[in-house]
Amino acid sequence: MTGDDLRFMRQALELAKKGLGRTAPNPCVGAVIVRDGQLVGSGWHHKAGTPHAEVHAIAEAGAACAGATLYVTLEPCNHTGRTPPCSRAVLAAGIARVVVGMADPNPVAAGGAAFLSAHGVEVEIGILEKECRQLNWPFIKHSSTGLPWVVLKAGMSLDGRISRTRGQGGPITGPESLRRVHELRDQLDAILIGIGTALIDNPLLTTRIENGRDPLRVLLDSQLRLPLEAKLLRQQSAAQTWIFCSREASAEKQRRLEAAGAVVHRVAIDENGQLDLKQVLRQIGKAGLTSVLVEGGAAVHGAFLRAGLADEACLFVAPCFIGENGTPFLSGDAPEALLTEMTAEKLGQDVLLRGLLQSEVSLH
Repeated sequence: MTGDDLRFMRQALELAKKGLGRTAPNPCVGAVIVRDGQLVGSGWHHKAGTPHAEVHAIAEAGAACAGATLYVTLEPCNHTGRTPPCSRAVLAAGIARVVVGMADPNPVAAGGAAFLSAHGVEVEIGILEKECRQLNWPFIKHSSTGLPWVVLKAGMSLDGRISRTRGQGGPITGPESLRRVHELRDQLDAILIGIGTALIDNPLLTTRIENGRDPLRVLLDSQLRLPLEAKLLRQQSAAQTWIFCSREASAEKQRRLEAAGAVVHRVAIDENGQLDLKQVLRQIGKAGLTSVLVEGGAAVHGAFLRAGLADEACLFVAPCFIGENGTPFLSGDAPEALLTEMTAEKLGQDVLLRGLLQSEVSLH
């Protein structure tokens, strides 16, 4: 590994990030092609079913691929799916060396590195591997479990309150945090809330930044209490609104909500009398979505922690105390949860604390 290897892999990583929120169920991948120390081609995966990052980079480099080095954040695929195998395209282009950030965890697509090595291409794997894996935690988890990566998000006070008064909404954090929340929505596949939050805040659950895309909106509403005039059902958006209810919920309410544009899914009730969250996540995963932003409220946060289904936390902390009149971040019992690999970022007057909650899949 050389300084150039690190530099060009970092460029590939920055390209890969352009696909965040847009490639599911595929991973985010970036690629650059370098010849004689000069960048001659680059690309990233834009959307499932379209050419992969390597193919875009090869097309841009053209004849300059001969004898060049390819830097790619994920091992080139070695199977024919909706697109041909990238390993064959790399070999046909005449690339002499391939530097890979991480091996492909999907056994169906893996094997590109071995194929290229067997055909005389120099292959190195593991350059900036940790950073490449961090970028694709949702893909890694979905590939191995069928479940999406779950991010708990909340804006809160220093004493962990997510509202100033129980039963009432309103922002606690500042405009810089709000913008970052919309960036998260843009980068994740679905956004999920409980019926309590829907009734109190009447949210849009859309992404309000330039060139942003709306995630799938998911509502946990066991008895289908969402009003037909709710904003979740009355907006111009390419994303659907899914409502999960119990199997005993009113068929007439379901009919009315579906007529208003919602997609209603019935799932079992768990031993705590709540919707079975693993069934909810499995339905989302079956739709090819690999990440979910859980925006609450307190009962939903607590339920995900109790079920051991939360992978990451994004907590926007405002520099204020609210006291016991406010709503806590979570309600009910929950196991002690320790954030690992935690980072802190200043956002105006707020601080974003971000870290991992568990390691259901191998993250290192």
